[in-house]
Amino acid sequence: MMGTVQAAPRETRIPDAALQTAAQLREKALESELGYRITESLTTEVGPRLAGSEADARAVKWAEAKFRELGYDKVWLEPVTFPKWERRSESAQVLGANAQPLTVSALGGSPGGTVEAEVVRFADLAALEAAPASSLAGKIAFVDYEMKRARDGSGYGPGSRVRSRGPSTAIGKGAIGFLMRSAGTDSHRNPHTGITRFDEGLMPIPSAALSVPDAQQLTRLLALRPQRVRLSIDAGWNGTATSHNVIGEITGRSKPKEVVVIGGHLDSWDLGTGAVDDGAGIGITMAAGALIGQLPKPPARTVRVIAYANEEQGLHGGKAYAEKHAGDLTRHQIAAESDFGAGRIYAFATSAPEHAKAAEAQIAQALAPLGIEHTPGKGGPGPDLGPFVEKGMAWANLRQDGTDYFDLHHTPDDTFDKIDPQAVAQNVAAYAVFAYLAAAAEGDFGSAPTAAAPAK
Repeated sequence: MMGTVQAAPRETRIPDAALQTAAQLREKALESELGYRITESLTTEVGPRLAGSEADARAVKWAEAKFRELGYDKVWLEPVTFPKWERRSESAQVLGANAQPLTVSALGGSPGGTVEAEVVRFADLAALEAAPASSLAGKIAFVDYEMKRARDGSGYGPGSRVRSRGPSTAIGKGAIGFLMRSAGTDSHRNPHTGITRFDEGLMPIPSAALSVPDAQQLTRLLALRPQRVRLSIDAGWNGTATSHNVIGEITGRSKPKEVVVIGGHLDSWDLGTGAVDDGAGIGITMAAGALIGQLPKPPARTVRVIAYANEEQGLHGGKAYAEKHAGDLTRHQIAAESDFGAGRIYAFATSAPEHAKAAEAQIAQALAPLGIEHTPGKGGPGPDLGPFVEKGMAWANLRQDGTDYFDLHHTPDDTFDKIDPQAVAQNVAAYAVFAYLAAAAEGDFGSAPTAAAPAK
């Protein structure tokens, strides 16, 4: 018996009237300071928002109130529970003939403790991995990998792997402490924090990042003679905490149960005020949704803006959202996340299948006056989208210029004064155009459950 032949999906297109509205929306957004002012409000009134902290709870209340103030039709909270890590203090000193302080930041997830030992330097993670077993017994491992600057942020992958894999690798070689050159591209005496992980079954060790100048200084000292360092950290896990994904909607006109998702993450690290990571993403996407809500007529579908909880320590908000809404996957038309600072957007692409390529091109054409290039097939989804994308949700990326992003990322220097209002306005315009046109499209962008892996 012959199998049933399924008809190919109808080509997705965007009506001319929607394209005309999008052009007007784009120009209005470029003239607006709304995204900049929202970012100012969050970073000033709340400040740093370490997941699970009192300030994190205030940020949730701030976001709920801000959505309502901006005129969103529906606003609600979804709880997200996770392990709670607290930082209290950290310090490091070179001991002996060259005694001097070192500027460090405990890595997220590091335990507390004080270790004093000889330091062994490695040029990169591969060199540490190649060290003989037990060769670091009673010593502090120091990985001195220099992260490379790039507009697309591609240098961060190798740098962040030092942070995530280095401590466990060092423990496997016998180390009692771990230091790394910060995963950053600046030359300021500001260490870059960030989450680390310890493999199951290992006893965690105090782990910290040196500012780039301090890593360079330690390397010069090690060239003179062996060096002993004291590393003291007061930090650690303290039970669990519950925060929330904060969600606002602009209700669609004719297909209100189908949603286009944009957003950023509400939490931040505690060293700065979380302006570029990710206060700007919150400001950009909240403003984009609000401007769509001010149109005389909303698009067919609902525009949903999500302020995700605890991205920094393991995508907890994105994972919780994907789990809760898995049954509604096909109602998620497409999603995009702003989580790469406040630089101008320079490229656009989506995961759209063949039947939606024309609509993608139409959106790209509407974005082109903003200086945004269409780069089909390049890039990937924002971090909080990853868990739902794995289940089959369609994604878009609006790639920001990250040339300077890792000068500020996870440092005390991540503050509001670094935000360029004109660049934020360009971002708001891009997100507003994208979300509006995707919500107005006739047809879908390919969200469908991922085929289950075959049983082994």
